Amino acid sequence: MSVVIEVVTSADADVIEAVQRLLPQLSKSAKSPSATDIETIVHADTTTLFIAKADGGVIVGMLTLAVFQAPTGIRGWIEDVVVDEVVRGQGAGEALVAAALEHAKQTGARTVDLTSNPTREAANRLYVRCGMEQRITNVYRFSFKD
Repeated sequence: MSVVIEVVTSADADVIEAVQRLLPQLSKSAKSPSATDIETIVHADTTTLFIAKADGGVIVGMLTLAVFQAPTGIRGWIEDVVVDEVVRGQGAGEALVAAALEHAKQTGARTVDLTSNPTREAANRLYVRCGMEQRITNVYRFSFKD
């Protein structure tokens, strides 16, 4: 399978359908984003939505990159990396991560981080293959209740 990575500049019907189809494959508990939510991501100054298109233009993967200025420098953060389960292991994930890392580099980011559940073994191997190093750190989360 050949794959093309694109930066989303407009949340058209194909993008909205793809995000709503792919996200449940990453998280069963995540609420499906609305068209307005996706449009907000696409047009935000700090986020870039990447998609992977397979032969025929079908969107088979996505990744969100946030780049922001912190007192210690420009930082990047990767979120919501997901490739359709029917094409996993065929290069789409690696192409998405590579595109995001290159984009972050071009914006002047000093580092790019992400978190991944240890049970997602294939995803964790992917990140290492892409040159990322596992950090030993504590991740803390505060969740606002609905």
